[in-house]
Amino acid sequence: MHGEYKVPGGKLVVVDLEVEAGTITRFALAGDFFLEPDEALLAINDAVTGMPAASDSATFAASVRSALPAEATLLGFTPEAVGVAIRRALAQAANWRDYDWEIIHAASVPPRMHLALDEVLTGEVGAGRRGPTLRIWEWDESAVVIGSFQSVKNEVDMANAEKHGFEVVRRITGGGAMLMKRGEVITYSLYVPADLVQGMSFADSYAYLDEWVIEALNSLGVRAEYKPLNDITSPGGKIGGAAQKRLGNGAVLHHVTMSYDMDGELMTKVLRIGREKMSDKGTTSAAKRVDPLRSQTGLSRAEIIERMKQVFVSQTGATMGGVTPEEYAAAEALVDSKFSTDAWLHRVP
Repeated sequence: MHGEYKVPGGKLVVVDLEVEAGTITRFALAGDFFLEPDEALLAINDAVTGMPAASDSATFAASVRSALPAEATLLGFTPEAVGVAIRRALAQAANWRDYDWEIIHAASVPPRMHLALDEVLTGEVGAGRRGPTLRIWEWDESAVVIGSFQSVKNEVDMANAEKHGFEVVRRITGGGAMLMKRGEVITYSLYVPADLVQGMSFADSYAYLDEWVIEALNSLGVRAEYKPLNDITSPGGKIGGAAQKRLGNGAVLHHVTMSYDMDGELMTKVLRIGREKMSDKGTTSAAKRVDPLRSQTGLSRAEIIERMKQVFVSQTGATMGGVTPEEYAAAEALVDSKFSTDAWLHRVP
């Protein structure tokens, strides 16, 4: 069995192994990482050989860590990364290049339609009617998009939202509220088979699915990095956040909103951002939490998106595509039955 795991911000970890009667009988670690001393590689191989194949990634990582010489130095990878690679090998997980990817960057639709398209297109990937897809959002309206489990009254000042022209909608993923002013954010969705993140924890999969956009931002001079669980940050502050939903049909929805140009004062007027949340982020000012891409790059929103698409194509071989008439029709029906209803918006008191 063969498994690979590209450490977000690090190196590629490759494992090859054999299993007999539920036990790993042969194991070999490889990759473009750095490891000293040389004997540490043999120690890792010996530590994994003989382990039960049913072990989880944490158990594999613990065994690798305990086997390392006291003076061992690992650069570009960790014992945890080895554990993830092993689980991916045992689960026969897929890699990005195993699929025919499609990019959708279509005309503007209302915020509710974007949320419905996320649910519909994820379902289509799970049903096998659509291949893995990256979709970049465009819209001409401003919205507050709250997480699936958030309370509207606790998160949004409805009077100020209406005053400043923000529609309030609820998405199917968890996480926090997003202030999405037209022209001031960059949002994308990934619809992928669960096999792509097989063997990874939720935390690992967040960083793994956004590694390409970190590379795109770095190529533009943005010192971006991933901060667990779901933030994209820079030395100047938070750039954006991710949210994820795994459907029962074997597909994963992963979407990200990044600030291109954000009015921090407006955000504090429309969103009810509590002191506890601010202290958790290490700052007392909501305005300071957001570090817009416009100030860091000097580029237009369209130019940043174009670089993102270029990097994604280089890594996946993706081609341009679009939403089908049938998918649009299904999303429109879902807007009527779900995303535009008070029952959905206020499902959490």
